[in-house]
Amino acid sequence: MRTLDGRYRLERRIGIGGMSEVWQAHDRVLDRPVAVKLISPGVDGQHGPVERIQAEARSAARLVHPNVASVHDFGTSSSALPGRRVPYIVMELAEGETLAAHLRAGPLDWRISVRVCAEVGAALAAAHASGIVHRDVKPANVMLTPSGVKVLDFGIATSAGAPEPMPEGMIVGTPAYLAPEQFDGAPATPAADMYALGVLLYYCLTGRLPYAADSTVELLGARGRRPPEPLPEIDGLPPEVAELCRSCMAEDPARRPTSLFAALLLAEAVDARVYVPMLVPTARQPAPTSPWTEQAAMEATEAVQVADGSDQSGGR
Repeated sequence: MRTLDGRYRLERRIGIGGMSEVWQAHDRVLDRPVAVKLISPGVDGQHGPVERIQAEARSAARLVHPNVASVHDFGTSSSALPGRRVPYIVMELAEGETLAAHLRAGPLDWRISVRVCAEVGAALAAAHASGIVHRDVKPANVMLTPSGVKVLDFGIATSAGAPEPMPEGMIVGTPAYLAPEQFDGAPATPAADMYALGVLLYYCLTGRLPYAADSTVELLGARGRRPPEPLPEIDGLPPEVAELCRSCMAEDPARRPTSLFAALLLAEAVDARVYVPMLVPTARQPAPTSPWTEQAAMEATEAVQVADGSDQSGGR
């Protein structure tokens, strides 16, 4: 077995992508299981992938939230690939199954769907409050653990409003979950994550995407011609949840709700508790005015606190 820097023993590969691979590993110093993400051997030595995995470590290390897989360490090692120093990130090993695995059996009960997406929304609210956009929210990046949801892979995370680090013409993210403006090369914003959350919620509730297409090419063509299909009637689903799903997938980014608002509304719909940032810092980039305001979200938070009789941070 390979060991990185004499500390992290790689035991089993548990995931691979176009630019990186993830291993289950053992931290020999702290005697605990961890996940290690490193650049795939098949990726050449161009600067782009290396810079992105380094950016992931910096971005994810700033996030401390129960629904975000935490980062423990970062380094480079020649042990992973002889003759080349490969960057790696050591992360919390989330035990459980991905949401994608659960959805292979069909749609989830609406209460479970809403609970899962409430926790994903809470993770995004924490990221957005730190000026970070995930850019690849999808079922494969949502782990269902015994303690709740863990949002994985901030591997293509970026600062809100930052220019794309990839070559011109290359789209970052998973096509089915990309917001319309991302196909035009617009900078990443929290609104793009909210579009993906809307698609995720739709998929959980129905077991399918909100687009009729049999291939990626057809999918992209369909997305350019018509909006997402309306959410079908689901027995018992609160109307405000259906409206939120629709609003998240609005073509105009300014019409989408904030992650803070979405997390609170979804949690309230199933009487769940999520942890959200109580104070949202001033945005680094000017943002368009949205009817789904942070003020509305804060009012909802205050209402929950009154109902609970509590003034502690971290509401429903």
